[in-house]
Amino acid sequence: MTATTAPQARRPKRAGPRRLAGPAFIAPFMVLFLLLFLAPLGYAAYLSLFQERLIGGTVFVGLDNYVTALTDPQLLSGIGRVALFFALQVPLMLLLALLFALALDSGLLRFARLIRLGIFVPYAVPSVVAALMWGYLYGPDFGPFAQLGRELDVPVPNFLSEGWMLGSLANVVTWEFVGYNMIILYAALRTIPHELYEAAAMDGAGPWRVARSIKLPALKPALLLTLLFSVIGSFQLFNEPNLLMKIAPDVISSSYTANLYAYSLAFTGQQVNYAATVSFLLGLLIVIASYGLLLTANRRRTP
Repeated sequence: MTATTAPQARRPKRAGPRRLAGPAFIAPFMVLFLLLFLAPLGYAAYLSLFQERLIGGTVFVGLDNYVTALTDPQLLSGIGRVALFFALQVPLMLLLALLFALALDSGLLRFARLIRLGIFVPYAVPSVVAALMWGYLYGPDFGPFAQLGRELDVPVPNFLSEGWMLGSLANVVTWEFVGYNMIILYAALRTIPHELYEAAAMDGAGPWRVARSIKLPALKPALLLTLLFSVIGSFQLFNEPNLLMKIAPDVISSSYTANLYAYSLAFTGQQVNYAATVSFLLGLLIVIASYGLLLTANRRRTP
């Protein structure tokens, strides 16, 4: 009888390379995130704690810049104007995006792909180009709207006047981002299971009932996402007023929006420290508004 050798114990696999695989893949992103985001953010926070004076040079002032900013009438006016812009522009933009997405998803439109591309194309146009284009159209002296009004002897409002400027900016931003939000909502509609539509058809539900009872409830997460993006984008409004300021300097000032105010302080007024303070307060406001929106949405979901 031959003795059988005991099976050799298995050698443990080297877990070192596998453990390092995850950090190795994340490392390039973390390095770029540190250098391009956290480091500039930390430097801006450092600058906001100082103040440059004619006598004494740059001195440490602690939170004095923040106290000054919270009572700055130009900053508060810019924030209030942006809040009004958000209340006017975002509901209209999301409503149009929702209607276009539902129409495309219905399958009743001819040339649906061409229509979808046509609605999305304005988003591919850079905001600088869009502002210049609409600025030309709005022009009270050289714009085609004004010229057409003169030819037809019909009064045309000055879209660059103080009473119309906020609506004109809202029109430009809506034209730019309706297609972007429509694509998000349309993609969410395409993920709805067809079994729901089949069950609704068997129950005799029409297109309006399907849209109200199936599509709209399924779009709530996508609508929340587009609303969150709109909150962030509205408070960062900069390109459109900055370019239209060149043709309407009496209406759009350097503090027309909070973002434009921070830019003007840094690059025109050379008040880098105070500009960093305004930027931090604006970022904090965006974080609070976004968190409040998400918190409200989560509370409504929970029974």
